[in-house]
Amino acid sequence: MGKKIKIHPADLAEALSTLDQEALYQQFNQYDFELRLEIFSFLEKDVQYRLARSLSESQLSELLNNLKPDIRNQLFSELPDDLIKYLINLLNEREKQLALELIGYAENSIARLMTPMYVQVRPYFTVEHVFKHIKLFGKKAETLNFIYVVDENNVLIDDLKIGELLLADADTKISELIDYNFVSIKAVTPMEEAFEIFKKYDRSALPITTENGVLVGIVTFDDVLDQIEDRDTEDIHRFGGMDELDVAYTKTPLLKLIQKRAGWLIILFLSEMLTASAMAYFDGEIEKAVVLALFVPLIISSGGNSGSQAASLIIRAMALGEIKLKDWWYVMKREISSGLILGGILGLIGFLRILLWQELGIYDYGIYWVYIALSVSLSLLFVVLWGTLSGSVIPFVLRRFGLDPATASAPFVATLVDVSGLIIYFTVAGLFLAGKLL
Repeated sequence: MGKKIKIHPADLAEALSTLDQEALYQQFNQYDFELRLEIFSFLEKDVQYRLARSLSESQLSELLNNLKPDIRNQLFSELPDDLIKYLINLLNEREKQLALELIGYAENSIARLMTPMYVQVRPYFTVEHVFKHIKLFGKKAETLNFIYVVDENNVLIDDLKIGELLLADADTKISELIDYNFVSIKAVTPMEEAFEIFKKYDRSALPITTENGVLVGIVTFDDVLDQIEDRDTEDIHRFGGMDELDVAYTKTPLLKLIQKRAGWLIILFLSEMLTASAMAYFDGEIEKAVVLALFVPLIISSGGNSGSQAASLIIRAMALGEIKLKDWWYVMKREISSGLILGGILGLIGFLRILLWQELGIYDYGIYWVYIALSVSLSLLFVVLWGTLSGSVIPFVLRRFGLDPATASAPFVATLVDVSGLIIYFTVAGLFLAGKLL
């Protein structure tokens, strides 16, 4: 008889996610308790909530009391207060205290992701003592890659890789191995800043301390990755001009999907009405020179595209920490240069297009075709420049007022440039065609 293949809990969680409520409950309860805990940690939040609703109060209490604190806290994080209170009351005193401590930190602080499940030792321990300590207390630890060294006041003084201990003699004291050179994160540090610290030091886990250096927990990189994914998903949705989805696209009900998208569409639609108003303002010019209307889509789309490009670049650079608020003038100088060059390229192409169509007889723009070509090419130059500047400055303005730069979505920038682009286009055309077509 061959060996029974052990399926990873993540694969089991993925399979369970496809089941309906009743089948989910039945299948989940077929596994032994330790495996159920692992499977639950890999389930998407919406599936966790569905499963929790199916469990009896005693089953739910047993599950919550044995979940890792960071997993449990993430489960609590998006629930209404009354439901959180109900679930916390299902915990025993020790677990209740841990949960309340984690929930007590600010919502966007890195402490919300930490777990108190780690191994800590004292400087006077020997390596042999540490390994005995690990065997006693290491089973529930989130990770054993690092061992944390604290003094008598629980102040963190160093962390050691498990490999350093494996290579040391059994009677070596921990005080002989530490150099007091370590990286930690303050519990109140915003998640965004903490993500940068993880990236900078390339660590799989980092200790979390109070302002006084007391070790209160650790955060592992897998939890950080989950949050980065959630953050990036939220930013992408906002940048696309909609509210972020609470669960996966395939699991979002149609009415909820419409609700998430309708608000922004209505706002953008109302904003685009300004474009119609701008067109109406210049109806006299359009009536006298209908040919100008042919290039309206070309002009406004070029400005919107350049603005969206600039906004994308700046928002991503901000997210990666490449640029700060103080770098606004450096960015403006670069974008002015970029806008002029890009606008010049499109303006030249626009001029050549009108020239070729006129010379080849594809379309007759009339005796003033050169002035029309100049109007279009210079308008493209100014509109692309304006679009580039708008797309790059709006994220700075939003960040300055404490708002999410991703709110400067591509549709929002495009709408702004559409309206202003029309004004630029007809103003330039008026200068070149006054006394001729106008």
